[in-house]
Amino acid sequence: MTAAMRQQRKVVVTGMGAITPVGNTVDEFWGNLLAGECGIKPLRDWDTEGYPAKVAGLVDSFDPTQHMDRQQARRMDRFSQFAVAASREAVQNAALDLSQVDLDRMAVVIGTAIAGVPVLERETRVLMESGPRRVNPMMIPAVIGNMAACLVSMTMGITGPVLCPVGACATGCLAVGDAFERIASGQVDVALAGGTESVTTPLAVASFGRLGALSRRSDDLHLVCRPFDVDRDGTVVAEGAAVLVLESEDHARARGARILAEVGGFGLTSDAFHVAAPQPDGVGAARAMRMAMDRAELEPAAVDYVCAHGTGTPLNDLAESRGIRSVFGDTAPDVPVTSTKHSLGHTLGAAGAVSSIVAALSIRDGVVPGTLNLRQKDPECVVNVPAANLKQGVSAVLVNAFGFGGQNASLVFRRWSG
Repeated sequence: MTAAMRQQRKVVVTGMGAITPVGNTVDEFWGNLLAGECGIKPLRDWDTEGYPAKVAGLVDSFDPTQHMDRQQARRMDRFSQFAVAASREAVQNAALDLSQVDLDRMAVVIGTAIAGVPVLERETRVLMESGPRRVNPMMIPAVIGNMAACLVSMTMGITGPVLCPVGACATGCLAVGDAFERIASGQVDVALAGGTESVTTPLAVASFGRLGALSRRSDDLHLVCRPFDVDRDGTVVAEGAAVLVLESEDHARARGARILAEVGGFGLTSDAFHVAAPQPDGVGAARAMRMAMDRAELEPAAVDYVCAHGTGTPLNDLAESRGIRSVFGDTAPDVPVTSTKHSLGHTLGAAGAVSSIVAALSIRDGVVPGTLNLRQKDPECVVNVPAANLKQGVSAVLVNAFGFGGQNASLVFRRWSG
């Protein structure tokens, strides 16, 4: 590590917001996750006869007009509505008075993997059935990926960098990592960072299913998505958003903020292997993990918990397990590795940001959420996967998120020492 890297500013987490299939606030999400609630539900907006998957992780009871006016809501795709709602909660959770912040030095870094598929599908039907004069002129602003971040910027008056990283299912981690780098290097002082997604639509579900990525189970919803289980058969597409308030340590301390955790390091690599499958030996994933840990100056034995990508697909869980094992070596059996996707499904571009919130809360509360539907761990997944929640001290967490195209992103969160 260079002297310049050591001199960079510390970055801390001071607030969080979440919209998920098991809760539309951070507190609801965390409480229901630990209680073993399942947000995977039957798809209900169309006839799923002939579809290989019939369930999804769905957000219930979400009213966008609680977070914006009705006209704004009508012009936004659902993924943007989620981002605005989660961002508002994060700012409130951080007790961040934006009137006291230099908004030119505040960033919005909110990514999405797929963006506005629901509006695109709807307007395609309008075009085919009613002709071009009936197409909504606001379709393009609604569907483009950067609009979630831009709308957060507009609703809050944030005038610093506004970015939309796209890294498939690594997007959430990539966004938090990008914001971390910008604050650490002094480009900005504060950032809203995270990911958002809502593509539980006929076209997306059909395509993911045809790709072989989705579980075909639909009977016992608690057992549909089964990360690291020997009987896992695929993931479950889900919707949601997660946003964190990141600040430089100096900025947070100057305003007397409650500091939840420190972001210690970020790693980003590529497999250069396949458009949809991970590198089987997990070498690229392992390099991302090592990069994040090296940046945090953290030895493997100091990591208390790995918040895994853990999609429940045969290939991804196996590759991630091998990557973790290669990084942690002899200490691997001592490190709990869990995934939240048994409860939520896979929120795609939001997944890494959701896991970042889990990391911060596990440090705050001293608990590792179990992979609660694990029945029999795959013996080839050579990592320690507890089925039950673990009550233990948590000082450092490694978060993983991996995406199509071979994108590998890892983050380190640790207890802030002051």
